[in-house]
Order: sequence, then C-alpha cells, then structure tokens
Amino acid sequence: MTINFKSYIPFIAGIVLLFTACSKSDDYAVPTPKDQLQNDCIKRSLGPNLVGSNIEFAYAMALPKTRGKLVSAQVEASIQGAAGTYLENRSFYTNNSGVDVPVKIGDPSVNNGNATTTNFTVDTNAATLRYFYQVPEEARGKKVSFTFTAKSSNGETVTYKMGPYTVSKMDMALDLGVNDADSSYISIADMKVYRRSQPVDPTKIDLIYMYRTFPTVTFKHALVAPAAPKEYLTDFVVPNNATNDVRLVKAFNLRDQQLARQQYGIFIDDPDFLAQNFTNMPDYFLNIKQEAGAWVETADGKYRAYIYFNVVDDAKKRMTISIKRYTMK
Repeated sequence: MTINFKSYIPFIAGIVLLFTACSKSDDYAVPTPKDQLQNDCIKRSLGPNLVGSNIEFAYAMALPKTRGKLVSAQVEASIQGAAGTYLENRSFYTNNSGVDVPVKIGDPSVNNGNATTTNFTVDTNAATLRYFYQVPEEARGKKVSFTFTAKSSNGETVTYKMGPYTVSKMDMALDLGVNDADSSYISIADMKVYRRSQPVDPTKIDLIYMYRTFPTVTFKHALVAPAAPKEYLTDFVVPNNATNDVRLVKAFNLRDQQLARQQYGIFIDDPDFLAQNFTNMPDYFLNIKQEAGAWVETADGKYRAYIYFNVVDDAKKRMTISIKRYTMK
C-alpha cells in the first residue's frame, strides 16, 4: 500500500498549525523546508501532569518523495511509562470539514523499557503520530523528558526533544457518588466514599454527606466534619471514634477542567494547595450548589484537597464529586 501526498511540507505545516493554538506561543514559526528528513512535535494535553493520566503529544515527520520513505518512529521517555503507554500506528490529517481522519501506517507500537516504537508497513513520506505516555507512580513529583526519533529508508535519522515536564504530586479521584441513604462517608486519606451499612474505620471518615430540608433554614446538600457542632449534624448519628475535624473553604467559579471535564480552561496545581489559608475556617459546608467546590484540610494536616461538585441532585438526595488531593507531609 502506498500513501501519496502532494507535498510533504504542507502536510507537516498543516499539522503544526492545527495544534499551535493550544500548545505554542504566538511567535512559533513553521520549520523551513529542506531537502532532508524533518520532524516536529507538540504537546497536546493541557494542565498538570498527574500520575495515572496521559501526557499526549503529536509527532510529525516528513521527507521529500525523492529521498525515500518513513520506516519507523520511536519515543524514549526518561522515566519508563506505565502500562497503557503507546505510540499510534495511525497517522491523522484534517479534512475540509475540520475532522481528524486516521490512516493506518504500521503495526501497533511495542514498548521496550523506556522506548516505544512503531514500524511503518506502508509506503509514505509524511505522517503525524500521537503518543500517549501513561504517567507512572515512579514519576510523581519528578521531571520527565522525551526524545522523539524518526527513521527513513535512505538511512536518515532525526530527533526532537520535548520537556522536561514536572509531574504533579497530586492524586485525583473522579466521579465518586455520595447519597443521603447510605454512601455518606468521605475519606480524604483514602480518596474513597464509604457506606454506612458496611464496616468502616471511623478514623478514616473526614466528611459526612447529608441532605436535609427545614422550614426556616437552608440546609439541603451538606458536607459536615464528624467533630462539627451537633446542630450542623442534625439527626445524624456519628460513629463512635469518628472525631476528625477538617476545615473547609468554600469556592465558587473554580471549575477545574480535569475534575469537571468541561472546557473551562482552569487547572488546580500543586502550588494552589499551599496558598490556601484554613485559619478559623468552618468544619461544615451547607446548601452546596452544582459546579461549586470546597478546599479541605484534614485534621492531622497531612492532606489538603479540592472537592468539586459535578452533580447535585435534590430529588435523589445525592451528589457526584471529584477530588484532587495534595500530600502536605
């Protein structure tokens, strides 16, 4: 199979221009055409680089048809990626409708230590492959760099270095369901929700979710620390030895993109947790609204977290929450 392009430079330029808005500064320039193998690369993923998530790149390579064809592409990371790291075996171009169209160019990629390689099985002199680096636990709080390499049939080799990129110390948990009927205990230490109907270590309970309505007080959806004053816990029976007393700072219009998964363009990163002041803050949050959030500091000061309220449902007396957490000590 042969893939022909009218010109390799417009192809590579088109790929660069497609992603420039989200990855490069305004003074970025398209590489000058040369009679040799060339390559370019951009980082597609935005926001903090989190353990367990992907860092995504688009790697473009091209050479004149008179000089041969592409035979392989490789990415080597300074820290070996976790399972799920791969280099696409499909090249993408954008059609006249603005849709990214894939074209298979080779076999599925193979991981060998820090390197991920895709071998071409079609005749082509231009391609743009996407690389997905699954951030491993070993990279937490460290910097990771990448070396992209393309090889052609005439023996030419080009490389492109990206990074270093800092990997966040944060943890993240998405779409945890809480409800007034049973799943009411939130553990910041475990990044989990526990059910009241099952045995639970009371020392792990940092927040209690409740839904209550009163004729004279607006309560509704609430997060309350086990050690909060009884009037805020209303009729809730707190388990014995559940004494954690977290502090909360209400936040509105702080729609973190990685928690909300909507195009808000806001990202909470490690320094944001250090900047919070919890002095004299309350240990409860009443009348919670959808797309609001709360900064939390645990009783022992070990963790700070940001809880985002994805879904708030009055009828079912439940919420869906997502959490970013930073370890302070």
